[in-house]
Amino acid sequence: MAKHDKGPAARSRSSGTGRFRIIGGSWRSRRLPVPADAEVRPTPDRVRETVFNWLAPVIEGARCLDLYAGSGALGLEALSRGAAEVTFVDRAPAVRRHIEDCLRLLDCDRGVTVCRDALAYLGGAPARFDIVFVDPPYRLGLAGPVMARLVAGGWLAPGAAVYLEHEADAAPPGLPAGWHLVRSAAAGQVRYHLARAEPSPEEDA
Repeated sequence: MAKHDKGPAARSRSSGTGRFRIIGGSWRSRRLPVPADAEVRPTPDRVRETVFNWLAPVIEGARCLDLYAGSGALGLEALSRGAAEVTFVDRAPAVRRHIEDCLRLLDCDRGVTVCRDALAYLGGAPARFDIVFVDPPYRLGLAGPVMARLVAGGWLAPGAAVYLEHEADAAPPGLPAGWHLVRSAAAGQVRYHLARAEPSPEEDA
């Protein structure tokens, strides 16, 4: 996934690159453009590789929700690795057009795009998702409120996993009762986690 502008450092890392790479799955090594007219930054390769190693047991056939979709890197990676479908949500029209273009380039009909603010989207009638990617703009404290809305609103299927990302110098977001961080890691300016309601035995090992 990518995110909206997270400050000068984020802008400097993305400027001049213009493309991101699918790490694994059926589209492995495919390079796709970053939207030129929106301030987004794809989640780094190293982070995506780790996240999808965590999700490997459950990604096949999963229904996924990519909130704050940006470049679409996380959602497209999920589709490449066998997700049944991904709903991409972002408030920027340029981002929606970009993701639709990527889906056409990949000849993929398993993606749905929604141009709406993430919290407003979660205020609507819920659908059940197996995996949700929560990668909001940094410094706004959005991950915790989004997580609470997902749980309270009935958006998560039984056994669902939620990916949470935030700036490295911030504390992990608070979780609803009964939820736990079962995986956590850091890379550069990024801290990221996998949250589950009931950790599976292999995650406890």
